[in-house]
Amino acid sequence: MGDSRVQFSDIYLATEPYIKSVGQVRIGTSGIGWKAAEGETEALKGLTIPNLVASSGMLALQRDDLRRLQWQRVARGYGLRIHMKNGTLHKLDGFTADDYETLRDAVKQLFHGLTLETRDISIKGWNWGKPDFEGTHMSFRVDNRPMFDLPMAYVSNTNLANKNEVSVEFQGPRGKGVKRKGAPDELVEIRFYVPGTTTTASGGAEKSDNEGSERGEENGEKAEGEEEEVSAASVFHDTIKERADLGQVSGDSIVQFPEILCLTPRGRYGIDMFSHFLRLRGKTYDYKVPYENIQRMFLVSKPDELHMMFVVGLNPPIRQGQTWYPYLVLQFVRDEEMAVDLNLDADEDPQRLEGKLRSHYDEPLYRIVANVFKGLSDKRVTEGGSFRAYHGAQGIKASLKANEGTLYPLDKGFLFAPKPTLYIAHADIASIVFSRVGASSATGKMRTFDLKLNMHGSQDYQFSSINREEHASLEDYMEEHGIKMLSELSETTAVSYKGMDADSDGDAGVAKVAGAFDAAGLGGSEDESSEDEDFIAESESDVPEEFDDKYESSGGSDQEQ
Repeated sequence: MGDSRVQFSDIYLATEPYIKSVGQVRIGTSGIGWKAAEGETEALKGLTIPNLVASSGMLALQRDDLRRLQWQRVARGYGLRIHMKNGTLHKLDGFTADDYETLRDAVKQLFHGLTLETRDISIKGWNWGKPDFEGTHMSFRVDNRPMFDLPMAYVSNTNLANKNEVSVEFQGPRGKGVKRKGAPDELVEIRFYVPGTTTTASGGAEKSDNEGSERGEENGEKAEGEEEEVSAASVFHDTIKERADLGQVSGDSIVQFPEILCLTPRGRYGIDMFSHFLRLRGKTYDYKVPYENIQRMFLVSKPDELHMMFVVGLNPPIRQGQTWYPYLVLQFVRDEEMAVDLNLDADEDPQRLEGKLRSHYDEPLYRIVANVFKGLSDKRVTEGGSFRAYHGAQGIKASLKANEGTLYPLDKGFLFAPKPTLYIAHADIASIVFSRVGASSATGKMRTFDLKLNMHGSQDYQFSSINREEHASLEDYMEEHGIKMLSELSETTAVSYKGMDADSDGDAGVAKVAGAFDAAGLGGSEDESSEDEDFIAESESDVPEEFDDKYESSGGSDQEQ
């Protein structure tokens, strides 16, 4: 027969979106191969496409692994869809209309038992049709023709929005070579309205016939043909969850942490750690989080010294409906210990984890979780700095608007948790202002004060209801890190303690600060002021104080979304 290979040039590998790598396709008796052109392998770095060797830019598909070949119209002309027997789908784009006959004859000649099918796309524009699941993809068919495809490998979450509505959320493009900045708009969520009900076999009917007949005789009921009526939306939802697992949650996990308390988003989640991503499994929501989405991590102690918080910063954030969560906040009991064995052989390259993870851990659970996150994501974990509050805690209790939480002054920034979780770097702070430090009320001095952070070119943050005992430690912290402090009376007048002579006594230091106020025209003598007996001081904070009769805690209203 001679050399019966067929080749095509300027063909794009379209298995993954946003990849603009062009190469050459060769079809022979052994299968189908794609080789990236010279200088095109850079776009493939960081990708984990089955059968692709990213370093050499070679995609090799063996003849015995091919199940189906389809020809269809695509944005780059015409494309070849290659269905594998293991459910994987590969795409090659950039063919011309004249290539169809050559490709059809080559498939017929070289691949016995396979034919090149023509896949006609529906262009009616209808928004109702029938979903068809094939491998790791779902095709939405209108009038028995595919209208669009949804790759289940990109499903990050799915849930029942209501009785007949299923929401499907997608994650962004994967791979270190993929740049999101400047990329075109992409689909992040789609919702399907699935009316009606369907019948499915109940749990009892799945058991053996003998057990079913015995129960039927005892209860005087018929066990044969026992079915349960469920909504079609729930069946569709369960099918998507099952199919989505085929794309990414394949193989064994490295470690699993069951029932971890999550403060943001609220609920208990099981955490499954895989080679390149983690899976959060809750009662209502499931998430897939690639490790490259993890930007920073913090491990801090709560003021009660009984619990630890592990904060994970994500970009892009995870979503629950219209709510975005850029941080995961996990809470652990400090004294809870656990023995955990890691399945390091489940990783594609076990040598990659040498020196980063151990095969066995026997220590507090929060420490195990932090070490596993650190090893798999290759990101450092920032722990509480040298700051200590009045009672020795790492953080101080504060409120951001109506939300109570803990403010942690760290070595390079401020962390507020659990809700809303914020990280404010020192470099982004222009100055700070202590408010109501010496304020008085009808019953005496105020027990709390406010801390305002003036930012460079962004919105300012004001933390209120801070205990007055924490003022001295915060002031020392600001001075230690060189953060500019302004007076409450005039935010344009800086109050600095660095210029004070270390050997001078307290009265001299106070005199210098008072002189700074006088120079700004803010000073005054006691004779110039008189007591107003009809005046009753009130707090300038918008947040009610804890000792106020009208104070209502926001912690009890923080319900799971």
